[in-house]
Amino acid sequence: MTTVLVDARNVQRSQWPNVPDDELVERARAWADRHDAELVLVFDGKAPEAGVGTKQLDERATVVGTGGESADDWLIREVPKHPGAWLVTSDRTLRSAAGGETARLIGGGAFLSELEK
Repeated sequence: MTTVLVDARNVQRSQWPNVPDDELVERARAWADRHDAELVLVFDGKAPEAGVGTKQLDERATVVGTGGESADDWLIREVPKHPGAWLVTSDRTLRSAAGGETARLIGGGAFLSELEK
């Protein structure tokens, strides 16, 4: 099963109007089911259903609220702990800092389009 680490706010803001928290979580969970993926949605600040901290929603989906730490810093620290993972973000700085540790990089807008399929 592939682990997919998602810069959630980056994905939300890749379209206007922005995708609401709960809708992103619901659509991403359905995508993970269809693609046999383990999904980690990382939110700056508070995450839906989790607040600050980590909450596993089911066997395929986990949400993380980073509190005072940025999602970018959380992902930079955590990506190397998941060899072969995919990283979803359009943030160039994050892609540069953590992208070399991933099997695949996906832009936020491209991922959001995938959620609609």
